[in-house]
Amino acid sequence: MEQVSDEEEPQPVVLREEIRRRRRKMKAFTSTFSVAVDQIAVEFVLPTTTKSSRSPDTLLLEVAGNWTVEQVKAQVWLRVVATNLCPEFYQKYSPDHCILLYQKKGNWCEIYDKHQVFQTLDCVRYWKALKKDVGKIHLTCRPQPSEESTQYQRYLNYLIGYDVTDVSNVHDDELEFTRRKLLTPRKIELSDRDPKLYSMDPWITSKHLPEYLLTKVTNSHILLVIHRNKASQTIKVSIDDTPVQVLQTFFTKISNKRALLGVPEDVCEADYVLRVCGREEYIYGNHPVRDFHWVRQCLKNGEEIHLVLESAPNPGQDLVQREDWAQVDDCTGVAGTHEQLTIDEKDHERVYTISLWDCHRKFRVKILGIDIPALPRNPELIVYVEASIFHGQQLLAQERTSSKAFTEEVLWNAWLEFNIRIRDLPKGARLSLQVFCGKAQTQISKGGSSSHDGSKTKNRLLYYVNLLLVDHRSLLRQGEFILHMWKMPEKTEDNSSVNADKLTSATNPDKASSMAVAILLDKYCYPVALPKSREGERGQREMPNHLRKQFEVIVETDPLHPLSQEDKELLWHFREECMRHPRAYPKLLGSVLWGRQEAVLATHRLLERSSVWDRSVLDVGLAMQLLDCHYSDAHVRSMAVRKLETLGDDDVLRYLLQLVQAVKFEPYHDSALARFLLKRALRSKRIGHFLFWFLRSEIAQSMHYQQRYAVLLEAYLRGCGEDMLQDFRRQVEMTEALQKVTREIKAMSAEKYDVSAQVVFQLRQKLENLQTSGLPESFRVPYDPGLRAGALVIEQCKVMASKKRPLWLQFKRADPTTLSSDTIGVIFKDGDDLRQDMLILQILLIMESIWEEESLDLSLLPYGCISTGNKIGMIEIVKDATTIANIQQSVVGSTGAFKDEILNQWLRDKCVSEEKFQQAVERFVFSCGGYCVATYVLGVGDRHNDNIMITESGNLFHIDFGHILGNYKSFLGISKERVPFVLTPDFLYVMGTSGKKSSPHFQRFQDVCVRAYLALRHHTNLLVILFSMMLMTGMPQLTSKEDIEYIREALTVGRPEEEAQRHLLDQIEICRDKGWTVQFNWFLHLVLGIKQGVDKRSA
Repeated sequence: MEQVSDEEEPQPVVLREEIRRRRRKMKAFTSTFSVAVDQIAVEFVLPTTTKSSRSPDTLLLEVAGNWTVEQVKAQVWLRVVATNLCPEFYQKYSPDHCILLYQKKGNWCEIYDKHQVFQTLDCVRYWKALKKDVGKIHLTCRPQPSEESTQYQRYLNYLIGYDVTDVSNVHDDELEFTRRKLLTPRKIELSDRDPKLYSMDPWITSKHLPEYLLTKVTNSHILLVIHRNKASQTIKVSIDDTPVQVLQTFFTKISNKRALLGVPEDVCEADYVLRVCGREEYIYGNHPVRDFHWVRQCLKNGEEIHLVLESAPNPGQDLVQREDWAQVDDCTGVAGTHEQLTIDEKDHERVYTISLWDCHRKFRVKILGIDIPALPRNPELIVYVEASIFHGQQLLAQERTSSKAFTEEVLWNAWLEFNIRIRDLPKGARLSLQVFCGKAQTQISKGGSSSHDGSKTKNRLLYYVNLLLVDHRSLLRQGEFILHMWKMPEKTEDNSSVNADKLTSATNPDKASSMAVAILLDKYCYPVALPKSREGERGQREMPNHLRKQFEVIVETDPLHPLSQEDKELLWHFREECMRHPRAYPKLLGSVLWGRQEAVLATHRLLERSSVWDRSVLDVGLAMQLLDCHYSDAHVRSMAVRKLETLGDDDVLRYLLQLVQAVKFEPYHDSALARFLLKRALRSKRIGHFLFWFLRSEIAQSMHYQQRYAVLLEAYLRGCGEDMLQDFRRQVEMTEALQKVTREIKAMSAEKYDVSAQVVFQLRQKLENLQTSGLPESFRVPYDPGLRAGALVIEQCKVMASKKRPLWLQFKRADPTTLSSDTIGVIFKDGDDLRQDMLILQILLIMESIWEEESLDLSLLPYGCISTGNKIGMIEIVKDATTIANIQQSVVGSTGAFKDEILNQWLRDKCVSEEKFQQAVERFVFSCGGYCVATYVLGVGDRHNDNIMITESGNLFHIDFGHILGNYKSFLGISKERVPFVLTPDFLYVMGTSGKKSSPHFQRFQDVCVRAYLALRHHTNLLVILFSMMLMTGMPQLTSKEDIEYIREALTVGRPEEEAQRHLLDQIEICRDKGWTVQFNWFLHLVLGIKQGVDKRSA
């Protein structure tokens, strides 16, 4: 296998001549037994026309199957020029001026990838299937975008918050490539979309109606109040009725009073649909009414169900702009098989692409040097580059350069040879380059050895960058690269997502001031392609009984349990057996040696053959596990996504935030996971709405994954329809206007803690001006898209007295059918990253759904909270709620923290009757239990009285999770005076107990806590995987063993149920014993808070 060695920097040209000479000598004996290359007859329809008949010129060409698309184009051009056809065109332009198109099932498809081997194209397979002797390809001039489509692109870029057409910061065409490839799944999804269902997007839940809701239903019947104009009609329906049956009941009931309700005589139920009063939520489709989210919400809160009768919305509003692009060939970027690509037994004159599996030498990289515009301050430093090859989190090989003095330009010009052969590099393998610096005297080791002596610990990682060694189209990278590196965040900077950021294959767009590293990879005379996997033998090994026990123990352990070398070998040895147990997949796939080609092939064969996975019951935790950062193999990740395809929309919404984060762990932009998110968002407006904001907020805050998320968001926006685009535009305009105001207010009152009347007056004036000068008349509330907000209620808006100066805003409800006179309250925050809050709130929602399955209603209040840009976002103001601190302070100032009866008295004052008070206490017991367990399991138990709130109906809830997670460290090692969760004497007083005494309410509380805790333990794997993904993507530098250990400890993983129950009851006792310490902390908080003006959430 010839390779351009770079030791003496020879001229490549000379070398190619040399190879040609060698080839001529070889030719005598190679051509005799060379394998025949497929010839494919193709008729090319040319862009020029014959003068006489005005029909297009054509050219028939025998194409060699192993030519690349680029060579095919060049050959066509050469033939045409040789026949002197239309010289004014073919001699003026190059082949690049044209694109190649073919027709398949009435669609035009483009042959897009110039490096692709011709016989691997989809069109060739298509012609063979149709038994065509001659294929037909059209050469047409490369289309230029019209003014209209350029403008549309600008509009999309504005909504995305990033210019997806900007390719100044990429070292290949993966961005453009992915944009084109995502057109296919989008087209398929749009052609299958039911316009009526999409326009109304009913919010259904796929879960059984929990026992506690059934008790609120009389004989399986409920009452619905249906409004039309100013009148209404109450009807009784079965919870099993579909919306169509509900309408039939309604029309029967009003048969003699149609005029009263304004329903003409000549219409019937088919002309109408039902919508929730005041919300853009439709009761529509083929589901029983009990499965509608809104109906369950009303039952849960004991509220009446009010619906409005109206005509269905016009699906024409969801019109999608016509695409300018031709569809890209489905096989784009697919390499051939090893048999098609191998050089063995082939005429070397006719080899144009080489198989990676023919490259037997070790992989190496030449580190030329690093260059930095401005040096770090300390001049005494030495510096070295550590180069590692990773697949997921598995280290395949590692080397490092010698150490040199740290100057603005450091040159090594040295090869590092890795202990891995080129043929063993798997797809998704990344070369990680890290620049470390240290003090000069500590450095002992020299040379390229990968030393791990004591000196290593003192060295600090300064910069990092990754390069995928096999690109998105399966070609090995070759030649020189100058990579702009990412800087490790300083201790004082926000470093919440650094763990995920370090996996990115993007380079730093800030080329002017970033560190650059120059490297050289071996060059070959041809593209080197990683072949498709091939079929292979089946080897069945029966597992002996004495090992089966060990196997079962390994499989039972939780996702974070580390496997020993012996465990891994056992799993791999009996891999056929493992394939019968889906629960063993993560462990088995974690045991694969991804740096060994034979092992990777064997794994792919196992996965392709096994149908057990697809037949097994969906276990979300299991599928999510295969999507975390440990698995980079596309087969594995696609298999996980295939399982998620069966999720209902409500579950997709439940895990959407985590799935969006998991996109960071994909090696390439185009992935099964990205396509899954795209498809589900194009199917449901609700999913699309949240996908828009989750992606947009990442694009604004994460430069490391900006491009990837922008491409995905563009693909969605091109298919979501005009109605959604208009909605997004209004929301973006709104957030931009509010951000500007917040920043101006901050600048005015930066130094002071309290907010003067002058500042509030200024705010109201600014909002007044905005309102008159063109704020959108109404917009969907970003954290609750069913709600439409209208004009600001200026006199109720104010600035909150906290450091970041959030705005407290009140909006009118825009929907005329609303029955509520309440405003929509929103806190608009600038300066805090709300992504951490979102992650915790999302996990609370998931816990709530776990409890619901066990028929537990713990009245959690996961309020709306959404990040809409770089450190900006909106938080829902919960109606009739106030902080515990406010209640304590309002009565007796800061000593209120020590008065046990204050909370109880406040609750009594808010309730109009004894019955209402008893209901409020009941709700308090349940919600307090829910939050105690949830915050304990998540390690956010220790709170102060300013981030615990309570509603007037007794619902306790926690807020502001971003702060605690910032000081997470001190919470995990719960120190002596700390408590596992908040259960203070004043909370116990509400439950009718004090000291060590018990009471019926307190026993109920204990019982609720235990049931809730045990329910979560049944979902340990899911919670552990969500927790570790959260640490990876959104928490400050937390992947150390202890941090992840925390959740296993908290869930008492691996211990019997009785022991777990005892453990939780012990935690409750600790809280009762130490409740006074919390009160004392709260007292300090109040005293200090009064001095400093802490963040007050309440009115």
